[in-house]
Amino acid sequence: MKLHRLDLTGFGPFREHQRVDFDAFDGDGVFLISGRTGAGKSSILDGVSFALYGTVPRYEGGERRLRSDHSFLGDPTEVRLEFTAGERRLRVTRAPEYDRPAKRGGGLTTEPQRAELEELVGDTWIGRAAKPREAALLLDEIPGPNAQQFQQVLLLAQNRYSRLLPAT
Repeated sequence: MKLHRLDLTGFGPFREHQRVDFDAFDGDGVFLISGRTGAGKSSILDGVSFALYGTVPRYEGGERRLRSDHSFLGDPTEVRLEFTAGERRLRVTRAPEYDRPAKRGGGLTTEPQRAELEELVGDTWIGRAAKPREAALLLDEIPGPNAQQFQQVLLLAQNRYSRLLPAT
């Protein structure tokens, strides 16, 4: 699996849209994500995990925490990841459940979790799944690490480091 582009909006510390262009590092081979504490380094990896698997290990079921604390009530929250698996170029877009202003009347309403999976065919993105469960099933069929493998081997969540030290 090769990551191309990650877009984060209203996710983690990022209120406004942010883009990570992994293709910009193609010539370098290995690259480092660095920055000050709280700059959002872990949130980039959280975004990849959420896009691919619909979960973020360091929040352990607290997907409502994925929404940026800096977002205003009307701001969207969304993660979009474009990647290649085998010969297929895919794009997955996910949004966690969060509260937003109701369109009619006052108060808040819950924006449901959503997920979409698209495939680039020629120059056109073709929809392959339009619901979280459908997207998860199709993503499970793609060669590469499953969520548990990704979270243990590629992404060691900060709150799980203590489990690594005594591991056999």
